[in-house]
Amino acid sequence: MTPTRIKEVLDKLLDEIWPVFVWGAPGVGKSSLVREVASDRNLRVIDVRAPLLDPTDIRGVPSVFEGKAVWSPPSFLPTDGEGLLFFDELNAAPPLVQASLYQLTLDRAVGEYRLPDGWRIVAAGNRAQDASIVHRMPSALANRFVHLDFEVSIDDWRGWAIKNRINPLIVGFLGTRPDLLFDMKNIERAFPTPRSWHMLSDALKGFKKVAESLDVLIGIVGEGAAIEFIGYTADALSEEAIKAIIENPDGCDLPEEVGDQYALISYLAHKANDTRVRKAAGVLLGRFSPELSVLLARDMLRANAKFAVDPAYLAFAAKHQDFLQ
Repeated sequence: MTPTRIKEVLDKLLDEIWPVFVWGAPGVGKSSLVREVASDRNLRVIDVRAPLLDPTDIRGVPSVFEGKAVWSPPSFLPTDGEGLLFFDELNAAPPLVQASLYQLTLDRAVGEYRLPDGWRIVAAGNRAQDASIVHRMPSALANRFVHLDFEVSIDDWRGWAIKNRINPLIVGFLGTRPDLLFDMKNIERAFPTPRSWHMLSDALKGFKKVAESLDVLIGIVGEGAAIEFIGYTADALSEEAIKAIIENPDGCDLPEEVGDQYALISYLAHKANDTRVRKAAGVLLGRFSPELSVLLARDMLRANAKFAVDPAYLAFAAKHQDFLQ
């Protein structure tokens, strides 16, 4: 499932009591997706790293009360309100730890503890084929979850990247090389994932020129992706050329190279809070090919909802509403 589809399904499943398990490769955004769903619903998230638990941690420790042993649950288990109890990396926990969750996931209780009605259980974990440290999930535990498979989607990631102001050069580059958004062909050390590209975006803030950061790039996304990205940035449309287009969107010459077109669109979306940029983008909707215009329109709307009232966008939307759905 794409991230968008998982969010839709997870949001619906939260109305029921059944626990949900999200499977996916490392670094694709499983944990972030769970937090986004919780944020959209204004729910608390209690993040429990399952591999750090001991088998006795879920039930708690016993104490004597009126001659009987009473179990005191751990402080991280909620006692009121509503939210998501999130067991991250669940299948990386030893089998005995996983077994300790049997009663909590099925009966929403363990010992004297009862999970409040407003709380739901969500878990996530990597797959065995991703060379991660995982343990086989006992069938008795697996059968207690609704299982959802996370698939990387360049379209979903692009929307997320624009909203989160990822470096536009990265967004533009991956528009031309979507296969490098996630690539586990060489996983000895660094390799490209949605998480590592986010890391790279933050790292680039400390360098005046991308070319100066090659060793850092290699240490984040791996040698192959780093070299390709450096090559892209060296040949990409310059910021000066983009600013010239923004100043004269009606009469300027538009770039012909696909990489330059993606660089321009990514830059416009990155600067969508600027009124001049939104006006220029509205003009360019009528000058790009229909495919690129739809991409520009979607990216601008993701970046700033004010673009939806731009007269040029309204005219474009009326003409191409089938493509924008």
